[in-house]
Amino acid sequence: MSSEIDFTGVFPAMCTPFDGDERIDYETLRADAKRLETAGVDGLVPVGSTGESATLTHDEHVRVVGAVIDAVDDVPVIAGTGSNNTREALELSERAADAGADGLLLISPYYNKPEQRGLVEHFRTVADAVDLPQIVYNVPSRTGQNVEPDTAVSLASHENIAGYKAASGDLGQIGEVIERTREEEFAVLSGDDALTLPTISMGGNGTISVAANVEPERTCAMVGAALDGDYERARALHHELGPLFRTLFVETNPIPVKEAMAIRGYGPGRLRPPLSRLSEEYRDELEAILADLEDERVAVADDTNETAASGTDGNADREVER
Repeated sequence: MSSEIDFTGVFPAMCTPFDGDERIDYETLRADAKRLETAGVDGLVPVGSTGESATLTHDEHVRVVGAVIDAVDDVPVIAGTGSNNTREALELSERAADAGADGLLLISPYYNKPEQRGLVEHFRTVADAVDLPQIVYNVPSRTGQNVEPDTAVSLASHENIAGYKAASGDLGQIGEVIERTREEEFAVLSGDDALTLPTISMGGNGTISVAANVEPERTCAMVGAALDGDYERARALHHELGPLFRTLFVETNPIPVKEAMAIRGYGPGRLRPPLSRLSEEYRDELEAILADLEDERVAVADDTNETAASGTDGNADREVER
């Protein structure tokens, strides 16, 4: 590979902000990338499903990747470049590489539902031609076809295929892929926020996360605790985030997360058709969940400040306890 990425930790699947004329709001996009990097994420994933890649032109696609790369200082940018057309996926991947992407995320071909041998050929065609680390993205609910464990294991042997984004919802299958690729340099990342903790518990490496757009610090804390083996802390954070995980998928992603971003003031809630704004019936619940999370954040900050204000004696006590 031309570059190495440690695919461990939290990689937000970024939203693509639009202005009132449905044009990409690059200023907000760059600010969002900087916000997420500052929050401590381990990488960024623009122009995936959450980034509404299906409604972007190829030129817009590449410009979004370039804008995110330019905005950050020290985290890898993994560009979504998948398609149901192998030639198109190859072209997007080559253009993203030329723009400076550190890695690629390739959704399995959708709608035309190739057989498993066709999936292997599709991913290997891109991996043979583009010398960047690549993640195979399995999300059968969107593509209509599952990337079977045998297929994932076969692809893991390719030097440029570095990981697997697991969004099948099938923990048995995810566990099998982890089990059978333990001897490979191959990362398995959760593609479902609610399954991040169990995926890591089986040996997974982290998450490509929707929720991290809204709660990056808390998501990083949960994943970090799990990777460190502190499952008591990880479980507590998982349960704090549980209502958000569920609400972000009451309608098609990224409809709810864009509304959450707007509520938090991180960007507009606009989407390109055929997607539409979140239904009013869900907005009050989303606002309440975000308010609860913010209240918990303030309470933790107040406790921390109170402890810090206790003076040098308190610090000395903590030093002894270590």
